[in-house]
Amino acid sequence: MAGRKKFVAGVVLGAVLAFPALAAQDIALKAADRAAVVRTLAEKMNANYIEPAVAERVGSAIARKNAEGGYASAASAQAFSAVLAQDLRTLSGDLHFGAMLDEGFRERGNAAEVPTRARMDEAREQTERWGYGIGKVERLPGNVGYIELRGFGRTEFVGPAYSAAMSLMAGTEALILDLRRNGGGSPASVAYLMSHFFPFGDERHLIDIYNRPTDTTRQIFTVATVAQRYDKPVYVLTSARTFSGGEDFSYSIQAQKRGTVVGETTGGGSNPVGRFSVGQGIVVVIPTSRTTNFVTKTNWEHVGVKPDIAVPAAQALQTAHVTILRKLVSSEKDGDERKELQRVLAMAEKGESDKPVYTLRGEP
Repeated sequence: MAGRKKFVAGVVLGAVLAFPALAAQDIALKAADRAAVVRTLAEKMNANYIEPAVAERVGSAIARKNAEGGYASAASAQAFSAVLAQDLRTLSGDLHFGAMLDEGFRERGNAAEVPTRARMDEAREQTERWGYGIGKVERLPGNVGYIELRGFGRTEFVGPAYSAAMSLMAGTEALILDLRRNGGGSPASVAYLMSHFFPFGDERHLIDIYNRPTDTTRQIFTVATVAQRYDKPVYVLTSARTFSGGEDFSYSIQAQKRGTVVGETTGGGSNPVGRFSVGQGIVVVIPTSRTTNFVTKTNWEHVGVKPDIAVPAAQALQTAHVTILRKLVSSEKDGDERKELQRVLAMAEKGESDKPVYTLRGEP
């Protein structure tokens, strides 16, 4: 589309999910090793973190802690990466920070990381073993569709699985998308799934992602080529654990007035990340970008996504199901169908459902 700015940095929500870390050999660290890592970490944060003032403050605090011997007990690279990850999140308040060992990682500056064939094969295999992030696909009583989605993997891997799951929902009266255990992933995959909920030809501008290191902006739209479309009511379940890409979907479906969010306020992490080497095999995940929703002109960083129907996460599925069934009962004209829906609703309100029958007809 004309006028769209190009985005060249390889940063996505859930970078760790996109390129899984390869096993690295843990090594012992001396005080000089830790000091070098801390210096490099401060440099990488100051050059890349989306909030420069916060980067300066956090880098200084970590350097001060190291100078005072606060990391002396972190005698290995694994132990040091773990404590750095915790301090980065605590000191910044940004839960997208992370650190890990990854001997296969090679930093490429501001260019997108080009994964090796081995890493791509491993990522694909992990995505398949992970079920493409789809935890469950089910048809609930009353002909209500249900999909649990645990995360948003690489679009080229998960896109066909999303469309396949949506094809199974085509005949339902409403759909519940469960993101209560969704920790995030690729914004492109969020947009791919979102594309199923708008008519053909209705291309929606969802978010913009500004990247500080390259001073460029990526504009995210729904995908015109998605074939499977769904025009019935959509309900999205959230919890305090819903994070990053899970929040992106929940926030966008609210902003686009396409669905109802049910559950708890989400975790509050909207800053996409890049990965950087800081020495000793340690790779640090640094939020390099800022997400801005096209409709609201803001995001959910630190505040989370507020549900339309606020209930404890454990009650969100029942609440959404009952809400849908009540609307179906009120709109049903056929007497027998209405009576059956009323029966199903009464059971759902009590948290019950019909038990499966495994005997032949006519057997006692």
